[in-house]
Amino acid sequence: MTQAVDHDRGRYLSLYMTADHSCSYLDGKRARTLFVDPSATIDNATYQILIDQGFRRSGAHVYRPACRGCSGCVPVRIPVDAFRLDRSQRRNWKRNHSDIQLLDRPAAFVEEHFALYQRYLLDRHPDGSMAEDASEESYRRFLVDPWGGATRFLELRLEDRLIGVAVTDILNQGLSAVYTFFDPSEQARAPGTFAVLAQIETAQRLGLPYLYLGYWIDACRKMSYKERFRPIEAWDGHRWQRFERAEKLVLRGH
Repeated sequence: MTQAVDHDRGRYLSLYMTADHSCSYLDGKRARTLFVDPSATIDNATYQILIDQGFRRSGAHVYRPACRGCSGCVPVRIPVDAFRLDRSQRRNWKRNHSDIQLLDRPAAFVEEHFALYQRYLLDRHPDGSMAEDASEESYRRFLVDPWGGATRFLELRLEDRLIGVAVTDILNQGLSAVYTFFDPSEQARAPGTFAVLAQIETAQRLGLPYLYLGYWIDACRKMSYKERFRPIEAWDGHRWQRFERAEKLVLRGH
């Protein structure tokens, strides 16, 4: 057990390390996870401090990778006021924003959301642990149940048909993209990219400086796309380093 300090409140949080386990992202790799004491009260302000040190949440659990000999999981965030669309993103936004309606909903269980979530997992991650347990209970724990902060569900609707949901935490210094799932038949629209662009636009509209995108993993195709949003900032374990469009995302001193 180790401890992390909440500087604003002068209190300590207990941190625990898991045993080695199979990595969810890189075949053949072993992983370890550092997680915050599940009994600790993690409110919005505390989570802001933790996410600024590379932590993320899954349901009510707040964690950070702490793998032996591997630093492939890099926390990244987008400074939204500086963000500029590239050509592909501009096409995506123009096409999708013209006919997809974005609706902001409170975090709640909706059968329509859950059915889409199950379809997404079975199509996109059929061999993953999430697809193996795509139950209503696991879905509620992961995305719906209260955790101490504010969460919204951003619906993507095409002629009133639900084609995607971007689950988003609202923090003091930005939005945090928790999870996005979408209709596999709409893959050609790149709804995942559109959801990120919509969350950037929402953060700009709310006057929040960042969109936190979780972990960028260069060697994992499903996680490597995040570096296309520029400029981007990456946490090296001590500070956030900024990378402009022409810069390769290689952390100095990492």
